[in-house]
Amino acid sequence: MIRTLVVDDDYRVARLHAAQVARVPGYECVGEAHSAAEASEAVDRLAPDLLLLDVYLPDEDGIALLRTLREEGHDVDAIIITAARDVATVRAAMRGGAVYYLVKPFGFEQLTAQLLAYRRWRAEAESRHIGGQTDVDALFASRHAPTGPGPTSRTLPPTMQKVLEAVRAAERPLGAQDVSDLVGISRPTAQRYLSELERKGRLELKLEYGTTGRPVNTYLARPGG
Repeated sequence: MIRTLVVDDDYRVARLHAAQVARVPGYECVGEAHSAAEASEAVDRLAPDLLLLDVYLPDEDGIALLRTLREEGHDVDAIIITAARDVATVRAAMRGGAVYYLVKPFGFEQLTAQLLAYRRWRAEAESRHIGGQTDVDALFASRHAPTGPGPTSRTLPPTMQKVLEAVRAAERPLGAQDVSDLVGISRPTAQRYLSELERKGRLELKLEYGTTGRPVNTYLARPGG
């Protein structure tokens, strides 16, 4: 479980975000804090993995708080959640080490997608073999939920839709041969559809390494894909 602390000066908003976090598989909301001082004490006491961190706190800027926590040696990540949309604040959040930045207001689906992306990123960061720049790029990219027009275009050719549904239903990443067996198409055709779905943002590419060390392309469904 990813232990999450919600930090927001608005009690109602903090309570809402805490309830939303608790609904996401793999997450546990361990508490709420409404000021930087409360958040600092809660981090010491609860040792959360992730902060949902507002910028506007009554006693200290949230991004400054994140920098302080890092300087004190706390191994905690943060998703900034704020109404601030100026470039200076976004750049400060990036320099401060935030893994993502959500602009209020946003829907539960958007928060869920980002939390699921963060969960995948943590899992990959612990298990991914770094064989070169491609692996590094994929690890950086996996921190973020997909954006843009790709996932919103829902119409797919029938066979491609079957491929997508097969990957969605699987409990593990699937390769082209797996999809070939499940859908009843040739392996090259399965690979072509998988690559196209990954290009469209509907699937996420995950490299798996076998005993020979040669990577195998496997695919996971993206949230909302």
